[in-house]
Amino acid sequence: MKKTQKPSTKNVTSIDTDYVRSMQKKENFKKAQQKRLRNRLAVFFVIVCVVAGSLFNMNAGQKEILAAKHKEKAEATATLEDLKEQQEQLNRQLIRLDDDEYIAKLARKEYFLSESDEIIFSIPDKKKESEKDIIKE
Repeated sequence: MKKTQKPSTKNVTSIDTDYVRSMQKKENFKKAQQKRLRNRLAVFFVIVCVVAGSLFNMNAGQKEILAAKHKEKAEATATLEDLKEQQEQLNRQLIRLDDDEYIAKLARKEYFLSESDEIIFSIPDKKKESEKDIIKE
């Protein structure tokens, strides 16, 4: 089979009439209009891509900041719990310090204070001695 060849338009001269010129103007105007439309769409697409990229980048940064804040909050909550426990312990100790019997017991234990006919013997704890031996080694 033979391939059909398209006739070449280079050999055909155009007729120079008002109608042909007006049609060429319309065709050139449409081509220019389509080219401007493509250019506008390309610029719009680039702007949309830049805005979307900046929004994505901002979102990622805020996620990192939020994760850091959550971690900081968890640490602060843990510290708060420790401080509350310490406060409760101090309040219990304060209540015990109001008791004269507890103060007398504490004075005997820590400072070896005694009443007039009392003898105090200090017996070392085995646990404390073993801890001291471990530390020395």
